[in-house]
Amino acid sequence: MIKISKFLADCGIASRRASEELVKSGRVFVNGKKMVNVAKRIAPNSDKVEFNGKPVKPSAHVYYLLNKPAGYTSTTQDRHAKKIVISLVPRIPSVWPVGRLDQDTEGLIILTNDGDLTQKLTHPKYEREKEYHVITNFKLTKQEIEKIKNGIRLEDGFIKPDRFEETAGGGYKIIIHSGKKRVVRRIIERIGKSVVKLKRVRIDFLTLEGVDTGKWRKLSDTEIKCLSRTPFPR
Repeated sequence: MIKISKFLADCGIASRRASEELVKSGRVFVNGKKMVNVAKRIAPNSDKVEFNGKPVKPSAHVYYLLNKPAGYTSTTQDRHAKKIVISLVPRIPSVWPVGRLDQDTEGLIILTNDGDLTQKLTHPKYEREKEYHVITNFKLTKQEIEKIKNGIRLEDGFIKPDRFEETAGGGYKIIIHSGKKRVVRRIIERIGKSVVKLKRVRIDFLTLEGVDTGKWRKLSDTEIKCLSRTPFPR
């Protein structure tokens, strides 16, 4: 017996948290009855599950590493978005982005239909190391660089990068664990500057090597196994 949200995630319908919202919305039926209790458990081999009137069955998991271009929204659907990231990878089976990158931010993002892996990569308790390359509108002073290194207090808490340094090309490299929304942009804005270009170049051990902008590749079995290992909580 497993929770209905986990079953939906395992079948590639949505992540676990998103699946809980689908259940609450009344769009999931089990054995012909509407399911609204997210804690309810089902028997995958005997219970009949339907979503939006269609049978739900387990599908093979897929894992894509995408080099997201600017201008794409990190979502599966948004009626206000002109371009969404899932349009850049195969349509079948359906996948969703793991975490988010701002529409104007480029770089590495993972897309999958594996709810368990999504949980391990996005749960706040297990924040993964992420590396970004930043170009600002004006060069930062030594005092501003030191201020960022020592930590910045944002409206939702104190953030101290693992590493922040100037790069040879006149930009900056920041390594950070936080998964807070727009955290890099907000750090720069807090010291009175703004981000002109932002690109995520690494998540944990994954990089963009060999993947051009707008292109993707499948993760290897070894990479998937490494990502699936629950990291030590920070």
